[in-house]
Amino acid sequence: MRKPVLFLLGLSALGVILLWPVRPSALAAPPESYQVPGAGPTTPALAQPTSPAARRQAWEQHQRMEQASPVEDLAWRAVGPRMQGGRVESIAVAPGRTSTFYAGIGSGNLWKTVNNGTTWTPVFEKESSSTIGDVAIAPSNPEVVWVGTGEVLMARSSYAGTGVFKSTDGGASWTNMGLEDTHHIAQVVIHPTDPNRVWVAAIGHLYSENDERGIFRTVDAGATWERVLYVNDRTGAIDVVMDPSNPDVLYAAMWERSRKAWGHTTHGPGSGIYKSTNGGASWRLLSRGLPTGGLVGRIGLAVAPSNPSVVYALVNNEGGEVYRSDDKGETWRKVNAEPVATGYDFCLIQVAPDNEDIVYLPNNRFMVSEDAGRTYRQIEGTLVHLLPHGSRVLHLDQHELWINPDDGNHMLLGNDGGLHLSYDRGQSWLHLNNLPIGEFYAVSVDMDTPYNIYGGTQDDAAVFGPSTQVLADDLGEQWQHVYLDRWGGGDSYFTYRDPTDPDVIYYEHQMGDLRRKRMSTGQTDSIRPRAQAGDPPLRTNWMTPFFVSAHNPRALYYAGNRLFKSLDRGDTWTAVSPDLTSAPSMQDNVPWGTLSSVSESSLQAGLLYAGADDGYLHVTRDDGRTWTRIDGNLPDRWITRVVASQHEVATVYVSMTGYRFDDFSTYLYVSRDYGASWTSIGAGLPAEPVNVIGEDPADSRILYLGTDTGVFASVDQGRTWLSICKGLPTIPVYDLVVHPRDGELVIGTHGRSVFVADVTAVRALAAAK
Repeated sequence: MRKPVLFLLGLSALGVILLWPVRPSALAAPPESYQVPGAGPTTPALAQPTSPAARRQAWEQHQRMEQASPVEDLAWRAVGPRMQGGRVESIAVAPGRTSTFYAGIGSGNLWKTVNNGTTWTPVFEKESSSTIGDVAIAPSNPEVVWVGTGEVLMARSSYAGTGVFKSTDGGASWTNMGLEDTHHIAQVVIHPTDPNRVWVAAIGHLYSENDERGIFRTVDAGATWERVLYVNDRTGAIDVVMDPSNPDVLYAAMWERSRKAWGHTTHGPGSGIYKSTNGGASWRLLSRGLPTGGLVGRIGLAVAPSNPSVVYALVNNEGGEVYRSDDKGETWRKVNAEPVATGYDFCLIQVAPDNEDIVYLPNNRFMVSEDAGRTYRQIEGTLVHLLPHGSRVLHLDQHELWINPDDGNHMLLGNDGGLHLSYDRGQSWLHLNNLPIGEFYAVSVDMDTPYNIYGGTQDDAAVFGPSTQVLADDLGEQWQHVYLDRWGGGDSYFTYRDPTDPDVIYYEHQMGDLRRKRMSTGQTDSIRPRAQAGDPPLRTNWMTPFFVSAHNPRALYYAGNRLFKSLDRGDTWTAVSPDLTSAPSMQDNVPWGTLSSVSESSLQAGLLYAGADDGYLHVTRDDGRTWTRIDGNLPDRWITRVVASQHEVATVYVSMTGYRFDDFSTYLYVSRDYGASWTSIGAGLPAEPVNVIGEDPADSRILYLGTDTGVFASVDQGRTWLSICKGLPTIPVYDLVVHPRDGELVIGTHGRSVFVADVTAVRALAAAK
């Protein structure tokens, strides 16, 4: 990597972070005073989930704005990366054409190959959802394809879908067939001879209760639906499988669960296995030999193709348990003689098509039993990558396994690392890592020529590569990993190159596990701050804000529930704030009451803003000696970004999200007086959660906005907005930055890697006003 031309780093959604060095004596103790205007809440104000009609109207507005956009020549280019892979949640293979298959990406749309993964075409680019729960092909007509939207993972950042979609031309076009309020669809099953008969397993809302969940059936190709299995508004359907010898026999797994921002209850008494013998018209609970009660969680099901009397269930019951039935579900017995791993995010089970006693558990690790579920060994195998990749082991976190019904040796495996192909039952794998499906959390840039882009991804490590990368099937990959964990990935978030030493990169794992790496030697140091003896433990966000000072290249800032500063590149730390959250009493299995975004003015040293997941927002004008809470007239929502203006010293922008309440409204504000008062600037935008806001460094009038479905711009400081989504798929934009020298907008997407566009047209539009 070349040395930077300018002394500049950290150009990301946090803004340009500039912190004036503070006297060591001022850092040795907590701030001298702390002003809080009134007691803050400990429980966030609950909102009604956004209705399907409101979401539909927002999408229609999104489409109108894109079609009417005055910016015609903003030519987006996809720059990768591809080699790292991404989360593959669903696989469907055309009957009789095993070289034609679809890969459904967690939040990266749907892809199709007709040549066994050699090349790919995205086929779900401009629909109302980018998130794929399941894809199914009609056995009697491979041109009929159904997609259930909404991720199955049910993690803290799993995106809600907008129902089920159908294509009758092999994915060339799509129609939304309803079930819009299901949010998350786990399975779609199509009748083997009648493509008009379809069953859908709907999980329901992630963060709120709702009624549109359970098993749904259509007998008229989706024109109408009936809910045929329902337990309660907290229990959804996580699996549905069909007896291959009799399509009227169906098994369904119901799962009771509840998630809030501060915790996830992954079990409940509504969980259980049901059976229908009349095509889903009626169902009965199966219980003989199966666990029941409030500790039963997610369940996976599989029917043995070679003997449909054999049914397996993987049950999360305070640990993994494998059950087998030899009489089509009437009675069950627990068969695993050793522990098996399972949970809310991994609970899949499959049976070999040619042997009822070979059972696969593609979960956190890929396990197989060859004695009817009693004992297990891990499947690893020789790993060959299509594009260069540093890992030699199969990636963790499996989400889908397809086994050729006519050849048990032939498998397709989807996991957090992408798509893998085997022709020898997993003894060897070809990693089809030629899809640009990285789930980026954050991006930053350097000042090399050409400049490089840095970013952290969901479970596929921190990466960097040139902004000039061209994606072509006959060209290689120029992106590189900053690091790889022993399983070929690792969660990463903010990633920065040291501004004065291009050989040093800072990156982090989840919950603020901060690292500093010298790339030439591989020397990596853990440099996260720690609570001092006697202090309460720190609370850190899943995506913990940290950054390098542009005024002092040896200064780092790190945000837990308090803000910390280091003057020696992370070797030692001092707290420069008290707890800047509400210190909420709801503390469960997810950290809550953490700082989620921090920004300092580039115009006035010591002017610093800190926003939290519980909606608290503070400002200091003296580099942390005193803090003032300034969220008094803002809504009580998770702060996604706070950005101090680089053009006007008293101006600060804040974006917020109601995502963790299934509230998809737009929350976007500006203050012109250091946060003393706020004005909404979200008018004219479609109702979509906002992930990031940033300024154009060359023009104070221009703002850029990343939402859960695309990117927007304003040329009048937020009074009006225009879409700049032309040329982009429907995709969550998590982060963005305008390169200060090259005038290019870099966006990090959560599912389609990185896109870049020259913003000359936007600047020209502003100049013409």
